[in-house]
Amino acid sequence: MKSRAPNGFTPNGFTLAELLVALALFGLIAGASVAMLAMGINTREAMEARLGDQAALLRTRALLGADIGQASPRRTRNENGQPVPAFSADPARGLLFALTRAGWSNPDAAPRASLQRVEYRLAGTELQRLAAPMLDGAPLGPPAVLLRGITAARLRIHSGGAWHDRWPPDGQAAAPDALPSALELTVESAATGNLRQVFLLPPQNAPGNAP
Repeated sequence: MKSRAPNGFTPNGFTLAELLVALALFGLIAGASVAMLAMGINTREAMEARLGDQAALLRTRALLGADIGQASPRRTRNENGQPVPAFSADPARGLLFALTRAGWSNPDAAPRASLQRVEYRLAGTELQRLAAPMLDGAPLGPPAVLLRGITAARLRIHSGGAWHDRWPPDGQAAAPDALPSALELTVESAATGNLRQVFLLPPQNAPGNAP
């Protein structure tokens, strides 16, 4: 029972036990609120990371489709003046493939061709795209990282009714301006899982693809 003051009134306030109970309840509510806030933040960060991975994958697929879909049988020369075939691939050495693509937009009317030399490489766990600023005689520019966290990548090249692991195919000769008919790229990562994509190259006798 609460004690009475000498004047007969009961003093206002809480007993020590009541304060302890109130503090314990407040601590439980505060702890639950902090846990829920942390869970919400972690969920948001995970969703943002997942959406970022999906956006990077969509950009990469669009870029691959644009480059491969506009491949041109145009031989080039590197910065040393040495001839470079229209298409090459050596995945065992990190070069997934290299080609000359048409349709390179030029909104600033720069003095350059509408063709562009591009390479796709696997450097460690990164899928990189490199491009030359000029078609002939220029070195490749710095790499643009398209995908990260890649654990494995495999390229297969279709030509002559068969699939090959490199270009030119082992034991076969290919003309410097020859192009395969299709590419199959399989990429494995924690973000994408096992992703297989097939891209068709334009027929070599199509308009605008003459050497």
